[in-house]
Amino acid sequence: MPQDLSRRHEMRFGTELTRDGVRFRLWAPKHDRIVLRIEDGERAMQRLDGGWHALHVDGVAAGARYGFVLADGLRVPDPASRFQPQDVHGPSEVVDPDAYRWSDAAWRGRPWEECVLYELHVGAFTPEGTFRAAIGRLDHLADLGITAIELMPVADFPGVRNWGYDGVLPFAPDAAYGRPEDLKALIDAAHARAIMVVLDVVYNHFGPDGNYLAAYAPIFTERHTTPWGAAINYDAPGSETVREFVMANALYWIEEFHMDGLRLDAVHAIADDTRPDILEALAARVRAGTPDRRVHLILENEENAASRLRRDVGGRPVAYTAQWNDDIHHALHVAVTHEGSGYYGDYLGDTAKLGRALAEGFAFQGETMAYRGAPRGAPSGGLPPTAFIAFIQNHDQVGNRAFGERLTHIAPQEAVRAAAAVTLLAPQVPMLFMGEEWAAAQPFPFFCDFAGALAEAVRNGRRAEFARFPEFHDPAQRERIPDPTAEATFTAAKLRWDDAATGLHAEWLDWYRRILAVRRVEIVPRLAGLGGHAGRYEVVGPHCVAVQWTFRDGGRLDLAANLKDVAEARAPAAAGRAIWSEGAADGESLGPWSVRWSLHG
Repeated sequence: MPQDLSRRHEMRFGTELTRDGVRFRLWAPKHDRIVLRIEDGERAMQRLDGGWHALHVDGVAAGARYGFVLADGLRVPDPASRFQPQDVHGPSEVVDPDAYRWSDAAWRGRPWEECVLYELHVGAFTPEGTFRAAIGRLDHLADLGITAIELMPVADFPGVRNWGYDGVLPFAPDAAYGRPEDLKALIDAAHARAIMVVLDVVYNHFGPDGNYLAAYAPIFTERHTTPWGAAINYDAPGSETVREFVMANALYWIEEFHMDGLRLDAVHAIADDTRPDILEALAARVRAGTPDRRVHLILENEENAASRLRRDVGGRPVAYTAQWNDDIHHALHVAVTHEGSGYYGDYLGDTAKLGRALAEGFAFQGETMAYRGAPRGAPSGGLPPTAFIAFIQNHDQVGNRAFGERLTHIAPQEAVRAAAAVTLLAPQVPMLFMGEEWAAAQPFPFFCDFAGALAEAVRNGRRAEFARFPEFHDPAQRERIPDPTAEATFTAAKLRWDDAATGLHAEWLDWYRRILAVRRVEIVPRLAGLGGHAGRYEVVGPHCVAVQWTFRDGGRLDLAANLKDVAEARAPAAAGRAIWSEGAADGESLGPWSVRWSLHG
């Protein structure tokens, strides 16, 4: 019988329910006086050392609405609010972390090598766009072969629709998706189906609307600049508490919500000269705080810093478990689309980069990238393949296109299927983007819910981004780009689940189920024994590679892939036990868009 559990993260920040009421606490070193506004009354808080203000109020219970009033009269929400029922500018709500009773007492997570990730946006994943509605699709994911879902950021953002990267209250699940208890129910239900839940978190910036922190705390520093302006203060005066705020947030999601891991967005945009820096300190705090659970920490990092992914002598991650491998995506994308603008130009016509990314992890390991005009990366061959996450689509690579087209809309079906066959059976951890498994027709354009001058700036900025591309030199063409602030842009991104059972979509879904079943049986059991320097590759011809990975027991996994629309006669002869074949890949040559996987020993 399931055990009835509650969980809470003991925070230095925010509110804490006591036997008699609620303790309120705010770090506001810029102010000598802070007033707590609770329900319809106001009370002066007590100023403590270190810039803290605190007050215990008897008789207050969960559900009470509150906020803080600064000396100039500005009303602000709690930066550690657990819930914002009236959005980012409204009052915070006292939440009882013990209100939800968990049923997953035996859950300790899953080994990383078993991971098949599925990235989803809660608002666009179902017609309802809520945590509770997502529960109804978990059986589909379990049947597909998904073992982990990766939620795009859910931290409270302004309005009712957003990708999630404009969050300003990092502890509060956005009310558009439901209450905190609803998110917990989704995670609980996923665990009941042996599916892990990973949350995308943003520690490199705050959104432009609703972030009040700078009004009362040194949250930013001019020592560093980022694409969003002044950097979050991780290494200037006051940074100790800022660092604690961020590390508390990471542990909050893992402890109070029982998340199985976090994906840290764009860590290359985090500036910190402290040693250990915030990334290393955060990972150490999480590892120390979860000794009895499998917790997986994932990076998005354009710098390709292999040191962040280092392993101990037993092969366990010292800090971060894996990184999104953009190199594999880019190399496969240019092969199937022939696009060469922007960063794709560094991969177009360079088949060796695909082979190296598959065999060694990073394609750039210190070489200069023309798009950046600077060196990128570090040697990564000593890392196991499972330190990298491979994919052919994700929210960025789809949504950062002008119209948000999916890969199946811009490349031939057989080309997409060949690219998918490479990532889904490779020793790296595969990731799908929601709807990919049935070649969903819905785009995933950028969307948000700003108003006024900010909305106009975002709208114009979005169109200006594409002005440098030849197809958008004409202003009339740029006007065709969907307005990111329009509700229709968001609505267009919502998955239409009925499609999955019809025609070509059903064929795609069957294909994904079958190939993921092969991964589960043939690949996953061997990954625990796959160490560093396991892969080697050969460029057979243009867009044609042969890659081999050697297991510690002497067995070997072979890939031969011809990612072009003409045959390749120089491919290595088929050998070993075939486990998957795509296209005409059984003979001594490889037909157009063909992939052959085989096992030896």
